[in-house]
Amino acid sequence: MASGGASTAGGSVTAPYGSGGVRVDAVDVAGLCGEALQARLGEIARAESGLAAMKADTLGEIARRDGDGAAAHAAADAMSISGRKARGDVRDAVRLGELDATREGLSAGSVPVGHAHLIARAAGDAAIDDRYLAERAQHEGYDEFRRTVERHVADVNRDDGASVLERQRKARTAKIFTRSSDGMTVLNLAIDPLTGAQLGTVIAATERRLCQHEDPAARRTPAQRMADAITQLICDRDAERPAGASLIVVADYDMVNHQLTRGRLADGTPIPIGEIARIAVDAEVLPAIFEAATGDLRMGRTRRTATDLQRAALALRDKGCVGCGIAPERCQHHHIDHWQHGGHTDYQNLVTVCPDCHNDKIHQQGFTVEWGTTCSHYRLQPPVEPPNITSDPSRAPPI
Repeated sequence: MASGGASTAGGSVTAPYGSGGVRVDAVDVAGLCGEALQARLGEIARAESGLAAMKADTLGEIARRDGDGAAAHAAADAMSISGRKARGDVRDAVRLGELDATREGLSAGSVPVGHAHLIARAAGDAAIDDRYLAERAQHEGYDEFRRTVERHVADVNRDDGASVLERQRKARTAKIFTRSSDGMTVLNLAIDPLTGAQLGTVIAATERRLCQHEDPAARRTPAQRMADAITQLICDRDAERPAGASLIVVADYDMVNHQLTRGRLADGTPIPIGEIARIAVDAEVLPAIFEAATGDLRMGRTRRTATDLQRAALALRDKGCVGCGIAPERCQHHHIDHWQHGGHTDYQNLVTVCPDCHNDKIHQQGFTVEWGTTCSHYRLQPPVEPPNITSDPSRAPPI
């Protein structure tokens, strides 16, 4: 590949795709400081975007000349990837050829590879605004941008996203197999986001119940607890099923036309308004109006864990984990002022975090919760000097 570009931290050099190529010099990462390591990851990500643009150009040209099948065969043969992966890469390459803004951003390294794939796949569902999505892709993390794309597709679809949801439901798959490396049984499940939110809510409620009955000196890891919760729900017919596990859905009310609009899950994932009416028949519907019930959001020291109302309010405010953006039904809640130091179980003192961010980032690495003045939501801030902690992260204190 052609070289060029400017020297950066740690001796790494990158050149934008438009200058003729992509290059990242090899360096001894053991000699880099934390800031330089972070900068190097950014350079590698930009280089990967440039390479992805080159790959898309090449596959797109083969497909133009010889057809999609020939391009997929060439990709599988030359890059040693599966046929399924090759077909997906060709499909995305052909779509990227028609998405000028995304293609340009990918070439320049400003649009991450994963974001470009999301835009390309959305183009198969709706007549998207390529330039709008490419601009948002430069400033949003993957999970936040995924929700942005989903909302945009729902907005431009005339059927309120019903056709997208139907396509997702038809694409559901499940597989159970034995992993040859260690003999473990693996369950692989892919379902639509609405069903996923319902399932995630029930699993999370079961996890909370298991956590409450654990021996504090011998706690499960979050992954073990989820595995036990799923196993119990499927296999133990006598096990107590979670009661009062509410699926949180949100909608706006159009005062002019007197109808609900913009149906969505708590994390912002859009769902058709008709689905809200359907699930309201069988599920507990929790209105997203909390101003009149602020007393219920302040529990003080009367209890340590968040109430159902607090969990709903926090899901709507945080839209998911404040550290990584994972969906709120798969999260827990953390006291900003720690409970063991006198912190209260109040709405203002709680944030939504996933088990990994809670245990690893907060309790092991010393991240703190900060209010982002520019982004207007909570986020995790790394410490100036990482703590020297060697304890087992699975033994972190419960929320």
